[in-house]
Amino acid sequence: MEKRIGLIAGSGRFPIIFAEKARQKGFSVFAVGYPHETDPKLSRHVEVMEILHLGQIKRLLKFFKKHQITEAVMIGAIRKPAAVSEIRPDLKAISLIMKTRHNTHDDRILRTFAGVLEEEGIDVRPSTFLIPEFLAEEGCWTKRKPRRTEQYDIDLGWKMAKGIGRLDIGQCVVVANGMVLAVEAVDGTDSTIKRGGSLARGHAVVVKVCKPTQDFRFDVPAVGAQTLHTMRDAGASVLVIEAGRSLVFDREEMISFANQWGISIVALSRKD
Repeated sequence: MEKRIGLIAGSGRFPIIFAEKARQKGFSVFAVGYPHETDPKLSRHVEVMEILHLGQIKRLLKFFKKHQITEAVMIGAIRKPAAVSEIRPDLKAISLIMKTRHNTHDDRILRTFAGVLEEEGIDVRPSTFLIPEFLAEEGCWTKRKPRRTEQYDIDLGWKMAKGIGRLDIGQCVVVANGMVLAVEAVDGTDSTIKRGGSLARGHAVVVKVCKPTQDFRFDVPAVGAQTLHTMRDAGASVLVIEAGRSLVFDREEMISFANQWGISIVALSRKD
């Protein structure tokens, strides 16, 4: 029997990487994307792709049911729309908005949306589904290990990153010399690194971890070669991620680049 998976695709490379891996493992992928968010090249890696506007939940359900989808994943970020014209809420979307009107945290909204799909017989799987090989392995990956002074910043950064995650603010902080210089908000990880690096004047520590109550169906922390390039340009010297709970793309390229520029990459496993 043919294996099928639905893909609700946001921005970035992750949806394409997932689609490629799913096809290699025998799945036919049927994707829903969004204007100004989803990479149009994704259409080359899936059986069918349909572009929807935010709020068109009934069309999404109709698309999945038409293609006999009973399992789906939600992958890639979707920014809050800049214009009202980008949102076209149907009755199901309005119902979802009413359910979450007193709690606008992203996790709460996504869990409620996942619940809508599951009520319609579509099981929302973890975003790491089919790609466990991309989860970070514990240890220091680079020739350079963090210095003693950087270790203090790692400990502080880990504590603060877990704190903002608990409040559903973000997943990343930048620390230097015992001070938190930048906290991730809606601008994303790269912008956070740039902001923090501009204040650190070299030797900043970047810590990116899971939220303490992380729902692996969406928004799993992810890093790649671009993260290292941003760090180099910002003057950051250490990247810390959470082992077994973070996705890593371009691992070999990341390690080679980090060794070239004297950056340390560490994947830690700690209790929250």
